Amino acid sequence: MRCVLPLLPAILGVSLIMASAQTGHNYPTPPEPMDPQSRQTQQPQISTRRVDAAQVQKEADDLAHMAQTIPADVASVRKGMLPKDVIEKLKQIEKLSKHLRTELNP
Repeated sequence: MRCVLPLLPAILGVSLIMASAQTGHNYPTPPEPMDPQSRQTQQPQISTRRVDAAQVQKEADDLAHMAQTIPADVASVRKGMLPKDVIEKLKQIEKLSKHLRTELNP
């Protein structure tokens, strides 16, 4: 017991140092991106692009109308008949959807 008492402060000191070192989160900072464009886009950009509301509404209506016809076409496919324009309608729906998404996303 007498051999341990003089070492007790040293043991406590080392354990305190190790405990404080474990709680510190000194993560390294990540490097800057290699792409020069991504360096400049760190601040949010405000879109000055104008959206033609009438055109967007027309495209949205066309998209809704075409999408409403798809369940009937799929029912025909289940009966063994493939409507000749169903693939073109699906492509047009995809095209309109993508265009609307790019118009509305700043």
